[in-house]
Amino acid sequence: MLQGWVVVIIALAYIGFLFVVASYGDRRRELARGTASRLLIYPLSLAIYCTSWTFFGSVGLASRTGYDFLTIYIGPMLMVGLAWPLIVRVVRLAKGQNITSIADLIAARYGKSQAVAATVALIAIIGMVPYIALQLKAVSASVGTILAQSYPGGAQPLVGDSALLVALLMAAFAVLFGTRHTDATEHQDGLMLAVATESIVKLLAFLAVGVFVTFVMFHGPFALLSRALAQADTAAVLMRTPQLGSFCAMTTLSLFAIMLLPRQFHVSVVENASNAEVRRARWLFPLYLVAINLFVIPIALAGLITFPFGAVDSDVYLLALPIAGNVPLLSMGVFVGGLSAGTAMVIVECVALSVMVSNDMVVPLVLQRAPRSRAAAAFGDFLLKVRRFAIFAIMAMAYCYYRALGHTQLATIGLLSFAAIAQLAPAFFGGLIWRRGTARGAR
Repeated sequence: MLQGWVVVIIALAYIGFLFVVASYGDRRRELARGTASRLLIYPLSLAIYCTSWTFFGSVGLASRTGYDFLTIYIGPMLMVGLAWPLIVRVVRLAKGQNITSIADLIAARYGKSQAVAATVALIAIIGMVPYIALQLKAVSASVGTILAQSYPGGAQPLVGDSALLVALLMAAFAVLFGTRHTDATEHQDGLMLAVATESIVKLLAFLAVGVFVTFVMFHGPFALLSRALAQADTAAVLMRTPQLGSFCAMTTLSLFAIMLLPRQFHVSVVENASNAEVRRARWLFPLYLVAINLFVIPIALAGLITFPFGAVDSDVYLLALPIAGNVPLLSMGVFVGGLSAGTAMVIVECVALSVMVSNDMVVPLVLQRAPRSRAAAAFGDFLLKVRRFAIFAIMAMAYCYYRALGHTQLATIGLLSFAAIAQLAPAFFGGLIWRRGTARGAR
């Protein structure tokens, strides 16, 4: 049984470990340019796509709708695996024009319209606040699931509001390692190394639970399948046929998301150092997605078999099963994996959004009022302060949204953000293929 103080210490220790990794990456910048390690870090950083929605929510979605969870990963596989020349083209355009965000790129394709850039930035912020809140909800739910074993009565005096603590730690990390340079096109090697490390941690944690549940708790996949088919409700989920319309719609949303989500644009375009990285990622990234989803169905079936209907939230089956199997070490590994999935997304998302806030919303207003009133150094300090303030403001909005969520499922929140960011798709892809588009049309 895991005590509350153990959970707090491990969470703080893991965040501290990420600080060490990021600091090491910043000190050893020469290792991250044109080497085999960089070619591996890039596809692993793309795996920031696998957030708490993937780590916890995929199992929950599979337990309710069967195979619909696959749509969230088919789109990215198609984009990175088959349409990688498009990514190379976007990278080339971004490097040629010193693009720092998805807002800058779309605006550049429409005559560098400041109105377009500000509109894109506003849509991105509105769309991503629920997604960041999703990460806080997932981490808070995992903490609550663990501590429910230690405090059956519901009192958790040693932890308090875990979501608030995590939000503050994430914001501090993003400020320390994401706002060091005024030039937003400069690579954040330490931050990317930390993101790549988190991708490995969450993958190993998910695979460890999958192996334990499938081969230890249920003695192999065939035994698990036979037990699932023996129960009418579980068999119904397993045999459910996806609806073609919703399947295609969700696949299209995920295809757009892998390019248009601010964090994905940041890691795939802004942090890209060479075309060789994209060529390596075209097969490594899809392989990663296959690996992290390998045990989604077995874990979902195991959860439906093990827990009575409604006794445990299906979004935390991944954590509840090791707890039910009385394996505290694995349970804590799952908690750390979920924390990895959430922190990586939140940190990079906040950095990307803060750049848009400063470059596309605040700076134009400042320059209009006082175009020559600030020295270059002072203006650089002003930019960094704006980005740091923006990070904490975005985290505050996400926390407030999290408090208002109630019992909303993780997949529902994720799809809401995907739908919001898909509004940018016509302007983004249209700008790449149609040169006669106008800023008014894009807006």
